This record gives sequence, C-alpha cells and structure tokens, in this order.
Amino acid sequence: MKACILCGGTGTRLRPLTFERPKPSIPILNKPSVGHLVEHLSKNGFNEIVITLGYMGECIENYLGDGSLFGVDIKYVYEREKLGTAGSVKNAEKYLEGQPFLVVGGDHVLNLNLRELYDFHNRTDSMVTISVLSIDDPREFGIVDLDNNMIIHRFREKPGPGQIFSNLASTGIYALSPEILDYIPKQKYDFAKDLFPKLLAENRKITGWLARGQWTDVGSPHALREAQKWMLDNLAGTSLQGRLLIENAKLNGPLVIGNNVTVGRNSVIVGPVVIGDNSVIGDNVLIGPYTSIGNSCHIGSDCRILSSYLYNGVKIGAGCSVSGAITDNDVSIGKNCTLENGTVIGPRTMIGNDVTVHSDVRIWPEVVITSGISVAKDTMNESFATDVNGS
Repeated sequence: MKACILCGGTGTRLRPLTFERPKPSIPILNKPSVGHLVEHLSKNGFNEIVITLGYMGECIENYLGDGSLFGVDIKYVYEREKLGTAGSVKNAEKYLEGQPFLVVGGDHVLNLNLRELYDFHNRTDSMVTISVLSIDDPREFGIVDLDNNMIIHRFREKPGPGQIFSNLASTGIYALSPEILDYIPKQKYDFAKDLFPKLLAENRKITGWLARGQWTDVGSPHALREAQKWMLDNLAGTSLQGRLLIENAKLNGPLVIGNNVTVGRNSVIVGPVVIGDNSVIGDNVLIGPYTSIGNSCHIGSDCRILSSYLYNGVKIGAGCSVSGAITDNDVSIGKNCTLENGTVIGPRTMIGNDVTVHSDVRIWPEVVITSGISVAKDTMNESFATDVNGS
C-alpha cells in the first residue's frame, strides 16, 4: 500500500526550533518525529512511501534514507517552489498512480488505525475520504458536515464565530483514489481551500471516516508538548539501554534510559521519562513525569525538571526549576534559574545565573541573557528571521 507524506512547510510557528531543522525533524522522545510517523505507517501496512520535500528537506532524506531500516521503500520528490498540499501530491504523481493511496502531513503525530481508513475508502465509490476527528475547538481546522451515510455535504476551512456547524475537524489525512490526480492542476493548489470546495460544488462524492484515537499536527509549541506527552504515555515499561551509574537514587518507571547515564545521590526520577546517552543527573534532583532529556545533557544538583523537553547537549546549573519548557540543542542555563511553563529556548542560547523566563516566552538562537534579570517577552536575534506566523 502507498502513502504520501507532505514535508514542505517552513515551520515558522515553531520558531526558534525550526531554524536549523524542518518540522518533521523536531525530536520527540529523542528521535525525529517523522521517524515515528514512518514506523506507524509501516506497522499499518504502508510499505511504499513517497515524501515531498521543501524547506531543509535534505535533513529528512539523510535521516530516513531509502527506508529499509523502517521496513519500507521511500522515494523523495523535491519542490522548487511552494505548491500547496494538493499541488505537492500532483508533483509526485508518477509514484502514486495505479492504486489508492494515503496522504499524511509530515508534522502529524498520531496513533490512528490508518489501515482501517484505507479499507473504509476502498469500500466506497468516492474519490476522496477525509479522516475527521471530534475535537473541542475546531477553529484552527477545516470542519465537515457528515451525515449517517458518512457523506460530507459541507466543508469550511478555519471557521469563524457563527460558522462552526460541526466539531468534526479534518485531520489533513486523506485516502485518495488515483483518478483524483486528474482533478489537480500543475500549480499551487490546496486540498482544503481549492479541491474539496470544487468537488462539492460539482456534486462529487466525498466521504468521511470517523477517526478514534490521538492525533495532532505539530504546528505550535503547545501542540508539540501535547504530542510529546502522548508518546511518553505510550511507554510500555522501563528499558535500560546500557551502562547506568546510580547512587542511592530512586527510579520509578516507565523509563527509557540510554547508555552511560549517571544519576546522583538522593535524586528521584518519576516516569514516564526518557533520558539519552551520556547524560549526567546531579544530586538531589527531581525529574518529574512527561520529561525527555537528550544525549550529553548535564543537570546540576538540586534541580527540578518537570514536564519538560531538553534536546542534546543542554547544561542546567544547580538549583534551577524548569517546568513545561522546551530547550533546543546546546543551551546553557546558569544557577538558580526558573523557566516557566511554555518557554521555548533556541539552540546555543546562554542564560546567566538567577534568571527567570516568563511563561510562553521564546528566546531565539545564540542569545545571551544577562544574570539576574527577568525575561517577560520574546527575545530575538537579528541574525535570524522573526516571523512566527504561517505554516
């Protein structure tokens, strides 16, 4: 079975995490999220995968290779200019002809039964089946009006007040029959904005599949933290992947602990937690549930790390409190600092001693924060772009 993964976006809403990687390469549990997606597709029987690439696409190709390590065959199609979601699929047409196929966003994190979606589509006479999910706030998504025969009669992208006729949101996952490619022009063209309204206007049949499970498109730091939490919730048990040095500490699973990890005296780790290779945890440290720590990190003594995601090479001084934060590679944080919920720290940022970073503040790469101050608003670096809107 075939699937097409769309990986062309620039990830501006996730800055500063996407200055040096595309969205699908953002790590979740210390592995690029697209790796989790390809593994899930493989488990669901999709072994022929086409990936459309744009911004920093070589990072994705270098990581996934030909797909053999994931049990799939992967082909890549690069875009010289932005083509939109449907235009990207049209650009990969030569690999998608001949049989129905799935379209999935490269920034999707999910546990949906995609084989069930594919089989449902094949039982219909529709060219398009949209995977829809009931959510609390559908304003940032396309919503559908679905009848008891699973036929979609209305579709509205990002509805405003008074326009929310349903809480069934499109996940951006589609099962498509190959003839749909004849309806997509060779130009910038979107499924939600262009193709679906056109098909409905022509009374073409579009079906909906009611998904069950967890799904998000990782388009914002909040969504990324939710995706991390879901993945941590799925840890089956405790796995020690190599040498562990521990002295009078308490470990409560589920945990995944890499090779050559050191945990100091009287420290407590309460899972679900993932810790990468060669990381050092000091004395009297509390690492709380829903935390992942990358490779070669150093957590000083007397720290509290709660529901946070530290990438590789992060150094945190003694006496710090880090709650609900994301820190990119090689961030250095001084002693007695506080990172409040929702903070996002860009790579190679240096934060002095006794600094407080307020909730939801973003700090751009390579910024130096002076000791003793309180950071209450986003802090940019003029060497990098500042826009956080868009894809």
